[in-house]
Amino acid sequence: MRKLTLPLLGMLSSVLFTLPATAQQIDNTQILPDAKPGECYAKVITPAQFTTKTEEVVVQEASERIETIEAKYEKVDRTIVIKEPSQLLTASGAEFAKETRKVEVLAASKSWTTKAGNKTLPASPDAIAQIASSGVDTDAVDPGGCFVEYFEAAKYKTEVERVMTKPGSETITIIPAEYETVQEQIVVKEASSEVVDVPAIYRTQTESVLVEPARSVWREDCGVIEKVDNATGEVLCLVEVPAKYETLTKTVLDTPATTKTISVPAVYKTISVEKLVRPASETRQQVPAQFTSVNRRVKVADPKFFWLAKGETAPEGAVATGREICMTENPAEFVNVTTEVISKAAGVAASTVPARYQTIQVEELVSPASERRITIPARKKTVTTQVQTSPAKVEWRQVICKANLTRNLVTSLQRALKREGFDPGPIDGLFGKSTVRAIELYQIQEGIDRGGITFEVLKKLKVQS
Repeated sequence: MRKLTLPLLGMLSSVLFTLPATAQQIDNTQILPDAKPGECYAKVITPAQFTTKTEEVVVQEASERIETIEAKYEKVDRTIVIKEPSQLLTASGAEFAKETRKVEVLAASKSWTTKAGNKTLPASPDAIAQIASSGVDTDAVDPGGCFVEYFEAAKYKTEVERVMTKPGSETITIIPAEYETVQEQIVVKEASSEVVDVPAIYRTQTESVLVEPARSVWREDCGVIEKVDNATGEVLCLVEVPAKYETLTKTVLDTPATTKTISVPAVYKTISVEKLVRPASETRQQVPAQFTSVNRRVKVADPKFFWLAKGETAPEGAVATGREICMTENPAEFVNVTTEVISKAAGVAASTVPARYQTIQVEELVSPASERRITIPARKKTVTTQVQTSPAKVEWRQVICKANLTRNLVTSLQRALKREGFDPGPIDGLFGKSTVRAIELYQIQEGIDRGGITFEVLKKLKVQS
């Protein structure tokens, strides 16, 4: 912003300022400044500041173009099963063989026995328990070990046991597979779909774009005919400049391009096929096993004994019975039984009955119908507009005038300029051309506004006004 002082007041009428009509002008000159005698003020107009803005306007929106690609087929030979595979079953009976084996009717054992005269009798378990309680391991006694005993004989009963002489078996009967002839439809051309283009729909739209906003311009020489007392010669008029617009025509996408799909049904061919109704099967009939009866003796009660070890000293008051018991080994008893055993089990032999086929030609879908979308970019136009960054200002600014431009002030100013290296001419207190030139050079070096003696120059040079 340039400061206006007395030497520049005459140039004010030649300066042209612009102010947008939409912005409010800030006027700080409605009230006179609170001035002291000898101070001078000038009305300063700071014009509004604008910046140029460039933007792109879409005149036609982006869209798509759709291309359809038809479905592709290829002819191939296809083999169709007209009779399904099955099995042929053949049954074979079981085979038997005779073998003789020994059947144990009495297991081998070790037992405690006693002799009564010439008889050998079982020993009493109570006597064996008494021997064990005396510290003898009765389980470790070898055959031939003998003890003194009294005895109650063991009891047996005869049981009849059934022994299998021929195991159970089964007979197998084969039931062949059953078929029925049916008509079956075979797909010779698969179902597909066909894609049809539906083009995009556009509409035209007209739009006005602001290129330059409305503004007000201060201009001189407005042709004022009214006489004004105490006029200073400053006559400025604020002139309205209308906004500028540019009409743009856009093509707007109303409905985008698309596609619709149409179904193409499959093609069939009817052929005769033998369908398996019931597969081959088998029935099995059980043949029961054969048995024979064998008598077995089973112990039902143990003998009771009270024992004293042979050769041991009997306890006082004990009476020997004169009988002895010994550990005796009894061999097992067997009988020979002839039985029939299965040497080869009944079974079923299966043989494969292959399927029957027929070759026909069909059309297989290689690739379905599809679409390819091609993007159409939007069209744009560059529009340049001006945007206001700060409003115009009108204000009173204190300036140096002849009333306060004293000889002492000029002398102090000349000395300060000389001190800073700028030649003001003779230090005589006269505001001459050399002093004006020195002030201008100082303002250029310090980067401050030029225009003769200003309060900013006096402040920077530390000169009292």
